[in-house]
Amino acid sequence: MVKSDGQRARRVVVKVGSSSISGDNSKQIKPLVDVLSQLHRDVQVVLVTSGAIATGLPFLGLGERPSDLALQQAVAAVGQHALIVRYQQALDAHGITAGQVLLTSYDMDDPVSRKNAQRALDMLMDLDVLPIVNENDTVATQEIHFGDNDHLAALVARLINAEQLILLSDIESLRTAPPDQPGSEPISFVGFGESLSGVEFGASSSKIGSGGARTKVEAARLAAEAGVEVVVTATPKFAALMAGEQVGTRFAPNPSPHIR
Repeated sequence: MVKSDGQRARRVVVKVGSSSISGDNSKQIKPLVDVLSQLHRDVQVVLVTSGAIATGLPFLGLGERPSDLALQQAVAAVGQHALIVRYQQALDAHGITAGQVLLTSYDMDDPVSRKNAQRALDMLMDLDVLPIVNENDTVATQEIHFGDNDHLAALVARLINAEQLILLSDIESLRTAPPDQPGSEPISFVGFGESLSGVEFGASSSKIGSGGARTKVEAARLAAEAGVEVVVTATPKFAALMAGEQVGTRFAPNPSPHIR
C-alpha cells in the first residue's frame, strides 16, 4: 500500500461502518473482503468492524436499534457471532483465517490490558491471520451509548504503529457543508494541524450506526497525531483507493510524532 508521500505502508488498519455491511448492504462484505485479501498479501492489516448490533437485529425480529441497554447487549451477542461467520465465509475463498478480537475502553486505557491487546494483535499478524476487531458491546455499556468504532480504529492504529488508517462508511469524502446544502464542496486533503473551522458536519444519515463525519474527523486527528496517515471514503470506493486513485479525504500525518 503506497501512501501519499510515496512510501509503502507496512501496517494498515481498515475500519468499516455498520451501514456498509449490514441490512441490504451485507452484500458488500464479499467485495470488501476481496480487496482486503489483496491488501493482506502485501502488508499486515487489521480490520476494525462495526455492525454487531445492526447484524443481530433481524435475528431477533427487531426493525431498529433498541434503546434498552440489556436488549442492546443481547442483540450484540447474537450479531457479533453472525458477523464474524459472514467475514470468515468470505475469507475462505482467499485461504485467509480471521481472528476475532473484542475490546473495551478499559482494555485500551489500562496499561497491562493494552499491552496484552498489542501482543495478541502482533502475534495474529505474524501468523498471517487477519485480526477482526470490534468493541465488546455485550459488556462495554459505555461504548454502546457513547463509543464509536472510528475512535477505536484510531486507537488500534496507534497501538500497532500502523502507517495508515482507512475509515470506510457511507461517506465518500468530507465536505465543507452537508451535501444537501448549496455550495457544499468535497475536501480532498487536510494538512496536519489544519483548522477545519467553519466546516459544518451533519449527523450520520444512518439509523443503525453511531458515527458520522464529526467522529471521523476526531478519529483522524487522533491517529494523525501519532504519525498515521488517514483516508476517509465510502466502502464502495475501497477498491479504487487500493488501485491508486485519489478518492476520499486524506489527513496528513504528524511529521514528528511524539506518541507512537
